[in-house]
Amino acid sequence: MPDPILLEIDDGVALVTLNRPDKLNALNYALIDRLMTALDAIETDANVRTVILTGAGERAFSAGADIHEFSNSVRRGPNAAVQSFVRRGQAMTARLEAFRKPVIAAVNGLAFGGGCEITEAVHLAVASEAASFAKPEINLGMPPTFGGTQRLPRLAGRKRALELLLTGDPFSPQRALEIGLVNRIVPHDELLPAARELASRIIRHSPLAVGGIITAVTRGLNMGIAEGLQVESEQFAALVPSHDLGEGIAAWIARRSPNYAGR
Repeated sequence: MPDPILLEIDDGVALVTLNRPDKLNALNYALIDRLMTALDAIETDANVRTVILTGAGERAFSAGADIHEFSNSVRRGPNAAVQSFVRRGQAMTARLEAFRKPVIAAVNGLAFGGGCEITEAVHLAVASEAASFAKPEINLGMPPTFGGTQRLPRLAGRKRALELLLTGDPFSPQRALEIGLVNRIVPHDELLPAARELASRIIRHSPLAVGGIITAVTRGLNMGIAEGLQVESEQFAALVPSHDLGEGIAAWIARRSPNYAGR
């Protein structure tokens, strides 16, 4: 059986590919578990500075959860369905959202259901002109379960999110850009180069500062402003004794390029 996750590391970038093209990269349990394992390895690999997440084949980023598989969990009752399906999917999107290295979705086709929820959770997203998005869970008689009822309203606003959640209608990459779901739309054959170019503009900076920004933003979004400012202060304080902050200040004063070391 092919590996449901492909991992290539090159020049500081980990390219992670959802690899079930014959199933439109549907998120079965094995794929989710394998993705979590890959993220564990990437997190501790000092050679990896950013992550690009995309889908295998030409048709889909991910068409969402594997309905045939999770329907078996549903037949076993609420406890089994929540434990094996909901908690697994929510753990995946929460891991992507809080990952200390930037995760860029390169959305190459369908991003429906769980595929859209991954796009919501990651830090940045570039969409192909051939991409298509949808929140179709309502067509199955259920709400989204991997965080879509929570993250999409935070990105798009309550009323715009509810229209997408309550109708299940597909929407274009242009609409995804308008509501803040993606950062850019590019021609299909320029998708991965555009994602790599974005990654390169991040890699030039201190990985400690990058991680601190991600943590402050991710945690602060779910707090009041006073608590969020405390998180921001804590992230700065952790960098005060670091080589990278000292180097960044020294380089600015000397008008030279900094040489960050990630420590």
